[in-house]
Amino acid sequence: MTELHTTAQALVANGKGILAADETVHTVTKRLTPRTIESTPDSRRAYREMLFATPGISAFISGVILQDETIHQVDSAGTPMPELLARQNLIPGIKVDAGAVPLAGWPGEMVTEGLDGLRDRLKDYRRIGARFAKWRAVLAVSDTRPSRACVLANAHALARYGALCQEQDLVPIVEPEVLMDGAHTIDRCEQVTGEALHALFDALVEHDVVLEGLLLKPNMVVPGAGCPRRATVPEVAGATVRCLRRHAPAAVPGIVFLSGGQDAVAATIHLNAINQMPSAGPWKLTFSYGRALQDEALAAWQGKSTNVEAGQQAFYHRAQCTAAAAIGRYVPAMEETLVGAKG
Repeated sequence: MTELHTTAQALVANGKGILAADETVHTVTKRLTPRTIESTPDSRRAYREMLFATPGISAFISGVILQDETIHQVDSAGTPMPELLARQNLIPGIKVDAGAVPLAGWPGEMVTEGLDGLRDRLKDYRRIGARFAKWRAVLAVSDTRPSRACVLANAHALARYGALCQEQDLVPIVEPEVLMDGAHTIDRCEQVTGEALHALFDALVEHDVVLEGLLLKPNMVVPGAGCPRRATVPEVAGATVRCLRRHAPAAVPGIVFLSGGQDAVAATIHLNAINQMPSAGPWKLTFSYGRALQDEALAAWQGKSTNVEAGQQAFYHRAQCTAAAAIGRYVPAMEETLVGAKG
């Protein structure tokens, strides 16, 4: 457990967070195609390589979550992706769930699959360089959803995954995401998030998962995208910290928020406000963002080799802003000046 704890602590080192680059082929294709970038193994590799090879990015990023295709690829110089990350002082991680499918008997609800054969897959990922893993559960919200059955089914799967990860010396990131889809209020989001976290940690303890050797990746407490009343930044920060203090054990080394559909600036502002809360402890509160870290870099890159430096500068700048928010030191003026990547 010492190595697991050390890795978990390194992933939430002060002023650093995680890049989630674990989009499936289907998802990353949906992001490349609108920019007239053909989605092929080579173009997806070039996109990820642009991000991973950004000079000086380890000042703000501690680790990267990869996807199965990416972890088995090599960069343009023939270097395996996990080795490229290690050379950049970034810890390689891997997404291991097989995605959400309909939960039988409960229309509109989902459960995440991927436990079959997971032990052998984890062994292989560990052998080729992964040091942590991620599993995502999704919970849709309405006045009646999620059902207790859905919450418990996903908590059970997360706990079994967590135990298998620690058996193979991989730090599990457990991600029970309460979706922003819908018109629910911030109060309803807080209620459901609390129920999900309570069930999750009950299941983790029952499966003998060591809390000091894992990280929690939750949603921030925000209203649904269709809610007519938008929450203020202090309301989001207050509800999020209150929910975590009620339901997340102090033994967990760190909480790495997902952006959950928020744009880059909103996700940064909310993270900053959370870290400025006087009662924000006892965990490190940082980020594990996907689109919120990548969108600006993708827009600058446009799939062109001549734009790699521009893409890396955009990525560096967004990571710099987000890392400042992870220690409560972000100010909007940081958006005005693009700071170039450092050699």
